[in-house]
Amino acid sequence: MASAQGQTTNSIDANYFYGSILNHNKDISHLIKGHPAGVILSFNTHTYGFKRWEQAFNYPDYGFSLIYHNPDNDVLGTNIGIHGHYNFYFLKRSLFFRVGTGISYASNPFDLDENFKNNAYGTKLLNSTYFMLNYSRQNIIKGFGIQAGVSLIHYSNGNVKAPNSSTNSLTATLGVSYELAYQNNPEYQQNDYSKYTEPIHINLVLRAGLNESDFIGTGQKPFYILSAYADKRIGYKSSLQVGADFFYSKFLEAEIDYVAAAFPTRGVTGEEDFKRAGVFIGHELHFNKLSLITQLGYYVYYPYDFEGRIYLRPGLKYKVYKNTFASVSLKSHGAKAEAIEFGLGIRL
Repeated sequence: MASAQGQTTNSIDANYFYGSILNHNKDISHLIKGHPAGVILSFNTHTYGFKRWEQAFNYPDYGFSLIYHNPDNDVLGTNIGIHGHYNFYFLKRSLFFRVGTGISYASNPFDLDENFKNNAYGTKLLNSTYFMLNYSRQNIIKGFGIQAGVSLIHYSNGNVKAPNSSTNSLTATLGVSYELAYQNNPEYQQNDYSKYTEPIHINLVLRAGLNESDFIGTGQKPFYILSAYADKRIGYKSSLQVGADFFYSKFLEAEIDYVAAAFPTRGVTGEEDFKRAGVFIGHELHFNKLSLITQLGYYVYYPYDFEGRIYLRPGLKYKVYKNTFASVSLKSHGAKAEAIEFGLGIRL
């Protein structure tokens, strides 16, 4: 129902999906047998432009969703996950694109003795991200509507523990929606806001977490990343970034020792430094206190060859209080995840 200020309304929707697991990595070819199917249940809060960010993004929805995913493969088991999501509308609100991220529980992860074939999921808890593109007709009859489209559902533990080949399911979706206050929707607001500018700011971020080498049995190790970067707000929605990272990753130390002992012909002596340093450029897309960060980096100090010199960092950042923020990000080399990073930072 509508809020006390008449600023939002809510809806629910249910989508059935059916599709295929993509063969994005030859290591999971043996797991692609059946066709994944399941349901996505969602609760949405509609916005009407009473806040500036709502108008800037064409009155999006935000909410949470529950996914039940059955890959039709006993080795993989089933997944149940909870996600936060945004819906962004196009074509006079007849088309929406949803981005959701959260945590999923895997019922049958890798076990060296009992389930060694599942090299996709190394842990019971996984990061889950999904994208949905749906044609939507809302409130056709007394609040009920229909929607259909495609979804991509991704599961990975971000290399918290090996193995972590991950899966991506491409599916077709068909669903129904219901507006909880279809007779009491506020009008969309339109304001003429002035141009938004800010001076250059310096940011300091400390990130940390646990991860493991792809060599099973080398163990989970802590990592620490110190980042410093400048950002420049180029508009209400976007900022540009340029900065540097210092990486202290103990899993690489374990991998270097293992490779030197197990693969003497690779030319690894065991004396290589496991620390790295890089420079990066980035972009930040602002949604009120929440923002989406995307960074592209290059290692300038790179004594040990691990997955190439270019790295990526997509993630989320949340303004906690004034000039302090928290973040969670995925560091990867192309489609190969290295770590899930949890960070705290200050913007000076």
